[in-house]
Order: sequence, then structure tokens, then C-alpha cells
Amino acid sequence: MFRPRFQNSFHQQHSPTNRRRLNLKPLKTFPHPFSPYWLACIPLAAVIVIAWHSAALAQDAIELIEIKDPGLLQVQGIVNTFFVLVAAVLVIFMNAGFGMLETGLCRQKNAVNILSKNLSVFAIATIAFWAIGFSLMFNPGNPFIGMEGFLLSSKAPATYGLEPFPAGLPISVFFLFQAAFAGTAATIVSGAVAERVKFGGFVMFSALLVAISYAITGHWVWSSNGWLANLSTPFSDFAGSTVVHSVGGWSALMGAVILGPRLGKYENGQIRALPGHNMSIATLGCLILWIGWFGFNPGSELAADENIAYIALTTNLSAAAGGITATLTSWLKDEKPDLSMIINGILAGLVSITAGCASVSYLSAVIIGAIAGIIVVFSVSILESIHIDDPVGAISVHLVNGVWGTFAVGLFALDGGLLVGGGPEQLISQILGILCIGGFTVMMSSLFWLTLKFTIGIRVSPEAEIEGLDISEHAMEAYSGFIKESGLMGSIGDDYK
Repeated sequence: MFRPRFQNSFHQQHSPTNRRRLNLKPLKTFPHPFSPYWLACIPLAAVIVIAWHSAALAQDAIELIEIKDPGLLQVQGIVNTFFVLVAAVLVIFMNAGFGMLETGLCRQKNAVNILSKNLSVFAIATIAFWAIGFSLMFNPGNPFIGMEGFLLSSKAPATYGLEPFPAGLPISVFFLFQAAFAGTAATIVSGAVAERVKFGGFVMFSALLVAISYAITGHWVWSSNGWLANLSTPFSDFAGSTVVHSVGGWSALMGAVILGPRLGKYENGQIRALPGHNMSIATLGCLILWIGWFGFNPGSELAADENIAYIALTTNLSAAAGGITATLTSWLKDEKPDLSMIINGILAGLVSITAGCASVSYLSAVIIGAIAGIIVVFSVSILESIHIDDPVGAISVHLVNGVWGTFAVGLFALDGGLLVGGGPEQLISQILGILCIGGFTVMMSSLFWLTLKFTIGIRVSPEAEIEGLDISEHAMEAYSGFIKESGLMGSIGDDYK
């Protein structure tokens, strides 16, 4: 495989052997330790020990036969392929979660636009990744970039860092799984630039991100020849807290800064709430994403083995902890438990555990998620206070907690974490990876956004923004025939709703 599967001592420990108790009830009490009853047990115990030992040796021999049996290897290869295919479908289904979440947290006059972006971005990401990105990312090439196999043209698994089937995955299923990840990185950007970005500008940015920037930084970490993967203490990002989520988050941050805030968001130095129109579908989107993460993280094991259940459980524990602490934090901070913060707390827990889901203990997973839930609440407030307008909290969830989750591996990884008996080496590698990937992504995404801004344009006109992007960009409404606004606000206030 291009990336060694996770192995840790706690996964390799065998369950204790159950000891059978021989309950003999003699006709009379043994008078002393050397009675005939005790002496008769000696040969019986010897026979049991010899038989038990022979059975253990036989089992070891069977395991060796299984490893070498081509038929069993073929079966295992098929099982691995099917598992990764199911995981890929779950990750692809996360696009529905992103679509529901972003649409619900934004205003109804922009619902069609947001749904269109989320539906289109995966199609665009798939083609861009197939044509260029996959080869740049996984061809061993050199430590910085892949060089061969564009358009998925090579039939040789080694071109994409894979072993031949059945020892490795087929190229097709590996590509599908990784394309789902690439689409996720692009989709993250959608929420942060929602309600004011041009549809054409956004889809072009998505294509450039997936084909070039995402693929290059992913090569550094997940290619067998990547320079971050080959440090003396390798940078560790098991399922993509940085490779996927922080890269999407950095791109979203630069897009939000270059676009500027939505009309009416900041007036006379005051922050004005522009609430979403449907918290029901936003909550449904969160739950879909939560379920999809069981493809995202366990699927990154790239094999159906004993580790996938452990990974699934650490993922779930972190999500639950993030939801709880975000609820309590928003309750204490704002005197009411905010549903949008509960949603973002759960997602922050999921993002933060993605890097370390295979390498931290259950307790550490809870701690990582709990801290993420607190961070996300304050991050949303801080970004608003410095006039960075992120309608759905994508930057706080994916960038801020992607960084936190990657950093946390250096603290809590059972093999080398600073707070669990290791030294500073893993933490230093994590910081180096965060800074290098973040710096490169900021540079490339800024280049893409600014190039598009000064060529085709990336922001809709004020009139189009007031009218709503559903009409101005798509000439249709999400809720045709329904009353759009209510209340006694004046026409100017209505314009900004």
C-alpha cells in the first residue's frame, strides 16, 4: 500500500486465555497436600498443558498457511475492495450533508445557488482529480510532486503508489475513494463564500484547487515518496485533518477575505445577524455528515481489518464530546444553547479527531473533541469581530479545528505523543506540516482567487446580492409560491434579509 496501515500495541494484544476450572468433588476431604487425589491430578494436568500447547502451535501453523494461501489472499483482497468502495460511497454521500447544512444556515433566497454549488463541485472535482490531481498526488515522482499517470492512463498499480491486487487495492476503487476526499476539500470552501460569490468563479476555483494545490500538498503527506511522510519522525495525518480539512479551510479563509462580507453584515461598526432560514435541514445535514465520517475515517485504513472498529469508536467519541462542550460553552457564553453551535461543535469534534483517530486512546479522543467544541464557539465570534464573514462557520470548523486536531496528534499519539510518554519529535513534525501546508495553500488559493477576481470576477453585483442569487444566478426559486419574508421591517431591511 502507499501508506502503511495503522498498527499499535493495543491492537496487537491477544485476549487473555480463559482458564477452565476443574471442579472435582471427592467423596472425602483431602487430609494433606500429598494425598492420592492430588497425586493423581499431576499426570492429568500435564496432559492438558501438552494438548493446549499443541493446539496453540497448530493455530499458528494455520495462520501461516492462511497468509501464504493465494485463494485466501484473493478473498481478503475482495473484502478490502468492497469495504473501501462502501466507505467511498459514504464519503460521497457527505455532499448531501454539506448541501443541507449550508442551505439551512443561509437565507432562503440563496438556497438554489448553494445547492447548485454543492452538487456541481463533486462533479468538477472528480474530473479535475481524474485528469491531473490524482497523478500529482499519488505518483511517487519526487518528494514534492507526482509526474506520471495523468487521466488515469496507467494500468500499473506502482504508478499510483499501490501494490498489485490482491495485496493492494485496485486502482479504480482507490481513485474513487480519494476523489471523494478531494471533493470534500472543495466543498468546504462553498460555505464560507456563500451568498455573494459568482457561480462561475466558484466552480473554476474548485477545479484549480483540486487539480493543483490540494494534490501537491496531499502528495507531501500521503505519497510513499512525500517529503513530510519521510521525515525522521513522519508527519502524521491519518485521514486528513490537515490534508483535507485545513486545506479546504485555508482556501475558504482567503476566499472570504478577498470577497469581503455580505451586504448588511456589518453596519456602523456593529455585527448584524443574518440568520439561516431552515434549521431543520441544517440539523439533518449535520447528522448525514456524522454518519459519512464513518466512511471518511475507518475507510482511510484502506483495508477491512481489526482497526476499523477502533477508528470508528474514537471518531464517534470525539464528535459526541465536541457537541456537548459546544452546547455548554454557547449556553454559558450567550445564556442560551445555540443549535448552530451544537451542530458546529459536533463537526469540530469530527474534524479534530480525523488526524489521530487511529493513533490515540479513547480518553484522548474525548479530550480532543471536547477542546474542539470549545474552540469552535470562540472562533466563530473572533472571526466575526474582525469582519471575516463566514455564513456557516466553515473556517472555524475545518481550518481552526483541522489545525488543532493535527497538533493534537503530537500531544496524544500513543506512539510518540508528548503527553503520553513520548518526546517532542512528533509534535515538531506536526507543527512543521501545519505551517508548510498552510503557507503553500494560502499562497496558491490567493493566487487563484485574485486571478479570477481580475479576469472573470468572483463577486455578484450589489443588486444581484439583494435580490438573491437564486434569481440573479439561476433564474429560479427554491420555494416558488411561498411568502419570502414576513414582519414589519422596511424595504431596505427586507433587501438585506
